[in-house]
Amino acid sequence: MQAQLPTSPVDKKTFWIGWGMTALPAALLIFSAVMKLVKPAPVLEGFTKFRFNENRIVPLGIVELTCTILCLIPRTSVLGAILLTGYLGGATCTTLRVGEGFIPAVLLGVVIWGGLFLREPRLRALIPLRRTEN
Repeated sequence: MQAQLPTSPVDKKTFWIGWGMTALPAALLIFSAVMKLVKPAPVLEGFTKFRFNENRIVPLGIVELTCTILCLIPRTSVLGAILLTGYLGGATCTTLRVGEGFIPAVLLGVVIWGGLFLREPRLRALIPLRRTEN
């Protein structure tokens, strides 16, 4: 038997702000994944700069696309956000390893979780931002 979290409904404005916050990073991640699958020259150069083997590009694109799609499906959105957090953690480590900025990957993760928090009442019940009095 599954435990039920107390949830309060999300008002429409907050729900759509959450979807807006989710849509931008999702669009960027889908574009990034497609570029990995298509493998244009700049992507190949980037992977060389990050010291990755070319045969790793397509699998990374598939993982990125799968995690992003899971994040966009309401029933699997929390799982998708968790998986994207791991993916973006790897991206952060990779950019730090070669001396590049890590802020974009971290910001993507923050915005993804922020958008999910705004539109998902179960997550809001799990992680309340204010203390409730008993």
